[in-house]
Amino acid sequence: MMTYIRNNRQSQFLLAGTCLMVVGFVLGAKESELSSWSYYLAVVCLGYFATKQAIHLSLKERKVNVDLLMVLAAIGALSIGEEVEATVLLFIFAAAEVLERYVTDRSSSAITSLMEAVPKTAQLVGKGNHIQTVSTDQLQLGDLVLVSKGAQIPIDGFVSQATTVSEMALTGEASPVEKQSGQEVFAGTVNLGEPVQVEVGKRSDQTVFSNIVRLVQEAQEQPSQLARWIDHFEGWYVIAVLVTVPLFIIALMVIQELGWQDAFYRGMVLLTVASPCALVASVTPATLSAISRAAKLGVLVKGGQAMGNLAEISVLYTDKTGTLTEGKFKVVNLSISTENQPLLLGMTSHSQHPISQAISQYLLEKGVVPQKMTAPIEEHPGQGLQAGPYQLLNRKAVATLSDPSYFFTQAAQFLTTSFLTDGKEILGFIALEDQLRPEAIRAVQAFQKEGIRVEMLTGDNERVAEQIAAQAGIDQFEANCLPTDKATRVQETVQTEIVAMIGDGINDAPALAHAHLGVAMGSGSAIAMETADLVMVQNNLAKFYDVYQMSRKLKRIIIENVGFAVGVMIILIVLNVLGILDLTLGVIFHEGSTILVILNGLRLLKWQSDL
Repeated sequence: MMTYIRNNRQSQFLLAGTCLMVVGFVLGAKESELSSWSYYLAVVCLGYFATKQAIHLSLKERKVNVDLLMVLAAIGALSIGEEVEATVLLFIFAAAEVLERYVTDRSSSAITSLMEAVPKTAQLVGKGNHIQTVSTDQLQLGDLVLVSKGAQIPIDGFVSQATTVSEMALTGEASPVEKQSGQEVFAGTVNLGEPVQVEVGKRSDQTVFSNIVRLVQEAQEQPSQLARWIDHFEGWYVIAVLVTVPLFIIALMVIQELGWQDAFYRGMVLLTVASPCALVASVTPATLSAISRAAKLGVLVKGGQAMGNLAEISVLYTDKTGTLTEGKFKVVNLSISTENQPLLLGMTSHSQHPISQAISQYLLEKGVVPQKMTAPIEEHPGQGLQAGPYQLLNRKAVATLSDPSYFFTQAAQFLTTSFLTDGKEILGFIALEDQLRPEAIRAVQAFQKEGIRVEMLTGDNERVAEQIAAQAGIDQFEANCLPTDKATRVQETVQTEIVAMIGDGINDAPALAHAHLGVAMGSGSAIAMETADLVMVQNNLAKFYDVYQMSRKLKRIIIENVGFAVGVMIILIVLNVLGILDLTLGVIFHEGSTILVILNGLRLLKWQSDL
């Protein structure tokens, strides 16, 4: 906290004003005439930022807020010789303002500290294996950097050999992750294995960590619907208070026949206790704390509105590939002759399709040497690959070809199959399966226990969809969905329910945009992540459920804060109308309620999941 005070001018003014206020108390106890001057100086320090903000909003933006009420109340107290009350009022108000700013800064400090922990330099491997220390900003795609054992990886990229990496700084998971040759690693994570070379895959301003900082900053600028309503309400409410206070003073003088000073004093009390300070602080600090904690858990929430929508969802639509499943196929059966396997590898090694890559990896691990291809490799979307007369096709595309060895029949037991043909007959087949994520099963079950309907929307065929849905415990699913089908399904449901949609591909982007809450997987397409309201840094649905739980906690805290703030304000106004509340007690209870709601929201920075 002392470091924060040293680096923050507003807190320095608060500290100076507090010291002057204490000096005033001491001098006042000794009945020194200097006590008044000490209070006046304290008022200047404690009220400087509130006055500056009030003038700026009133003159430049034509808006009024609670700062104006507090400044006017303090000036009013000074005008009738109540220096102590004016000082205490501004002290507690300034302390609440500094605390709220501290919470706001704290909400992003965990993320910025992670970013600061990312190395600023890298060991670039040049010609002749010459090592040169360069700034990460200078690294280009394809460059090789050397990462020593126990060192942080300076840039997102791909490892040249198998190693073990700690991703705790990124995902919060303590268990090390095994990385195979060619797998992606992220800046800021730690290489636990032997020294390894990493091929640069992203520029320094495009890494996962830099995106986290950018998205969290954007999130802090997007308040929730309730926060926007309170902000709008604040301006009109302040105007109403400014009109009511003079009428209240006149009423006291006419009806109760109070003198000017007593009536004005009661008016200043009303001006103070009717200020909606605690109400204004009920939402934003808690929301920012929740957004910061979610980022620590590996979920980037783009604003308070998204966090609010998450707490209200009743339907969860989810894509299959890359969301419920790994999105990485594994070969489970190979029925292609040894003579044709080099041909198969020669074809698949030229394709970036997940099925082709899985086949290539499997054959390379078997020691198969790829055949040199003389014909160009052509990709036919929705069908497969072709190299001269040879083709690697899906089940539907080979239905009319000759099949003397009954490969088509043998492959019927498998969900995903590719057939090697010579254009006339089937030469063999290879079967693959996508792997279901274990944490997806836990997350689906947890959401269903909360009464949320989970439904899978996938472009895969009926058999694949049925099997994955059964394994994940999902009762409802739709197969053979085109992007427009997913978007239409979401559009229909949002008319009656609060809908979240999870996906990772370009084909999911329309559905993500139509849902109340779009959720993108961090390994997905750029358009999906830009369209979504939440981004999962790691493809872990259990983390999404954790943030859902936290959003429900945030909702409860906001309800508690708003109820408490409004209740205290009403009680204090009633006590003042009855004439049994002085300015000092009014300030203490009113501004004390503001500090309490801020501290209540701060609890979310330490929130823990029970999943």
